[in-house]
Amino acid sequence: MKPLAELMRPTKIEDFYGQKNILGENKPLYKLIKNKMIPNCILYGPPGTGKTTLANIMANYVDRKFYKLNATTASIKDIQEITESLNTLMNYNGVVIYLDEIQHFSKKQQQALLEFIENGKVTLIASTTENPYFSIHKAIISRCNIFRFEPLDSEDIIIGLEKSLKKLIENGIEVSYTREALKYIGEISQGDYRKAYNILELCINSQSKNKKSITVEEIEELGQSHMRSDSSGDEFYNLLSALQKSIRGSDPDAGVHYLARLIESGNLIAITRRLGVIVSEDIGLAHPNALTVVNSGLELALKVGFPEARIILSELVIYLATLPKSNSAYMAIESAIKDLENMNFGDIPNHLKDCHYGGAKNLGVGGYKYPHSYPNNYIKQQYLPDELVGKKYYKSCHNKYEEALEKYWEKIK
Repeated sequence: MKPLAELMRPTKIEDFYGQKNILGENKPLYKLIKNKMIPNCILYGPPGTGKTTLANIMANYVDRKFYKLNATTASIKDIQEITESLNTLMNYNGVVIYLDEIQHFSKKQQQALLEFIENGKVTLIASTTENPYFSIHKAIISRCNIFRFEPLDSEDIIIGLEKSLKKLIENGIEVSYTREALKYIGEISQGDYRKAYNILELCINSQSKNKKSITVEEIEELGQSHMRSDSSGDEFYNLLSALQKSIRGSDPDAGVHYLARLIESGNLIAITRRLGVIVSEDIGLAHPNALTVVNSGLELALKVGFPEARIILSELVIYLATLPKSNSAYMAIESAIKDLENMNFGDIPNHLKDCHYGGAKNLGVGGYKYPHSYPNNYIKQQYLPDELVGKKYYKSCHNKYEEALEKYWEKIK
């Protein structure tokens, strides 16, 4: 039996379900396909969301020869051979090349693509699971329309699974199913159509009896509900971003949720690095001791390793999410670096320069006042370069620790 994903792959735009954000009847891409005006485009989104299926459908709507290549194994030579055959193709007005996983082409290979798509004889449909603005050459992006695919919701997946099962039944295969089972598959496939089809197919093929049954119990026995996620690509970095933003937003429940999803990737190093950033960027001077606590906790997590490290990480995430927040340290260094890039920041004041060498006085170096020799260990003197006098990089945030410091220095100064 053919894989279900191939058996049920739609060939008409009306049969494509999901991605209504770009393929609704009034959406531009839907109209372009129906009018047989296929543009150079990049289909971007997670695996199993219909990119390859849509590319095949688009090819059916144009009077052009369709070629499918995968950038992990293809080369520019393959594309050259296709274009060289253009003059021998009868009744075809050019070709459509579908290049899957275009991010695997080097920048040099991507640049070489330009000459093929600029003369109009080749229509390029590329797909990628990685953010095209990071992984694809700017010159190609400027010549292509980018369409973003979203993870499918459970209802879209259920519709697809029901159509697959009806197709099997029409072909004489006895199979019964419950909607709860299809809903369960939709949930554990996490928006990936291909994964959902594979789970359904595995469930059917694993049964030796003539009449197959698709139930929640049958699906659970397959052990497919806890597949480890990839620790690279957009989705992983989106999870890291969501974890940080949840902690910054003081939501421990969301923080633990995204931590759990990150733990599934198995990339302990990436998680600890991000928590190390969060403690300084988002907690900062609102609770300076957090830096020591988190550093100790992260060292312990790395020493223990998974699976037990998940408990330590959970404690740290909850700890950080529930602490008061301050980004004053982050904003201070960002502002200072920006000035380095955009201003003439001047020379170090002479009295701050190293004077522990013979001849320093002859160079005008000296005059530093040692703060510890004065009351309260403070004496007013210039520290910033002349060009930056009066510049404020550190601006305290409203929290107990920084407000106490501010009052202290107001009194001293």
